[in-house]
Amino acid sequence: MSSVNGTANGDGYSPKRSETDEGTIPPLGMTGQQFVDAATSSARGIEQYYANLSKRPVLPSISPGYLQELLAGKAPEHGESWSDIEKDIETAIMPGLTHWQHPKFMAFFPATTTFPSMLGEMWSAALSAPAFNWICSPVITELETVVMDWLSQMLGLPESFLSKGKGGGVIQLSASDTILTVMVAARERYIRRQLEREGVTEPEDIEDRSCEIRAKLVALGTDQAHSSTKKAATVAGTRFRTVPVHHSDTYALKGYELRKKIEELHDKGLSPYYLTVTLGTTNTCAVDDFDSIAGVAKDYPDIWIHCDAAYAGSALILPEYQHLSRQMSMVDSFNFNMHKWLLVNFDASCLYVQTRRDLTDTLSITPAYLKNQFSDSGLVTDYRDWQIPLGRRFRSLKIWFVIRTFGVAGLQEYIRHGIKLGNLFADLVRSRSDLFSILTPPAFGLTVFTVNPAKKHRLQLEDDGDGADPRPDQDRHIPVKPEAERAELEQANEITKEVFEIIERKKEFFLTSTLVGAVYAIRVVSTNPLAEEQYLRQIFDVLVDAAEGVLLKRPSAQTNGPS
Repeated sequence: MSSVNGTANGDGYSPKRSETDEGTIPPLGMTGQQFVDAATSSARGIEQYYANLSKRPVLPSISPGYLQELLAGKAPEHGESWSDIEKDIETAIMPGLTHWQHPKFMAFFPATTTFPSMLGEMWSAALSAPAFNWICSPVITELETVVMDWLSQMLGLPESFLSKGKGGGVIQLSASDTILTVMVAARERYIRRQLEREGVTEPEDIEDRSCEIRAKLVALGTDQAHSSTKKAATVAGTRFRTVPVHHSDTYALKGYELRKKIEELHDKGLSPYYLTVTLGTTNTCAVDDFDSIAGVAKDYPDIWIHCDAAYAGSALILPEYQHLSRQMSMVDSFNFNMHKWLLVNFDASCLYVQTRRDLTDTLSITPAYLKNQFSDSGLVTDYRDWQIPLGRRFRSLKIWFVIRTFGVAGLQEYIRHGIKLGNLFADLVRSRSDLFSILTPPAFGLTVFTVNPAKKHRLQLEDDGDGADPRPDQDRHIPVKPEAERAELEQANEITKEVFEIIERKKEFFLTSTLVGAVYAIRVVSTNPLAEEQYLRQIFDVLVDAAEGVLLKRPSAQTNGPS
């Protein structure tokens, strides 16, 4: 039985097709039943992938260009069946994957995903829409507003970041996109304010004077801030300058250094207009000194302050970290990435601003083909005016699915588990102080450490104080005392690098190294959904064996076991 609205052959979505519309392939690439079969098979395959992930090597063992040898040199002339395509996932795709969800993945920061998030992506793809303004699909805009307000409340951010006031939140691609977006808005806000102060009103004069002002602008960040700040300044066409941070401050930006840099730039006739502060730096998860920075900010209200909390911001869902949330009243914008540590897959970078007009005054351009009665009424939000691209995906759906599946309590439990694992590993490192020195106080599940050149010459990097454990306030800034001579530091760097390279060559675990100041260090962070204590104990044993092996080859080495 069929009707003008569709057929009853298992393809209920298919309209009755005319002779002109006839083709050899169904309009959506598969019949309805073929899609159900393919989706079911894919879901089973994904479930089995995760069920057996720990049995796979975390890192690939292929050479660059491997895929070109496996795939045809040109696209297939005729379509293939899903069963043939699906086979190539294992034969062509899996060999080239680094498995970020693997329990032995302890590098960078995590890139989490969960089954509810995957379902959100599936539905988002099914409901595909560019969603550049409200009328494109009202629910895409309105759900984003709802879930961003939910998240703001969950993180304990100041009410000024909620949509009911002058602020609000928007989902961006990544923290790098976020920084570029707010830096461009900061640049234009600074120029607008200066033009108003000078009373410039004629169009040509505005353009000419804007160019003169722009040429003197400087974006600021520390040498521990993510490289995206410097890159954004390049794209924005302004200067970038680094504000120094110090080992003695655990690499946190202090207000006195910020003030010194601002005054130095003013003396040179330059105008700082933007600053990235960080809650959880990439190298060590350092937290900048927001209180002292706020004191400086009061004297320079034209400098836009953005807080990059890409990884560690997820920890603000825990009440014990929300003293940091309250300090966000001093920033113009704040972002964190759910796709790092809050169980939503890439991409889901959440940007909040205290004054949304700071974005829309810069980024709103409405050609005739985008005009509509709803946007013109001013009663709806058009998120295209909150970002640099025009189109945007239905990202809020996967966030909605994840929050509803886990609930706030479930998300808190997950974050606490990651922090607990980090504390466990830090304690293991401390238990072998004859071999290792912790570089900065462990924080947010991350431990950064070095290998001692010899037991007699342990680098004193983490302050032992009175022996008290620095937790539970992991973000607390504990003084560190670098006492190594240059030659000893070079030796420690050499040994630490040698140990790291042993781990790297084995490919059993995936860690990353870093250079903090002049110190070469190893980073371990295990906070993805499949992380477990047993794997942290395993990597610790591997590190101990590697360190002892390296030190035994050196004539000055003394490794007599735990002290």
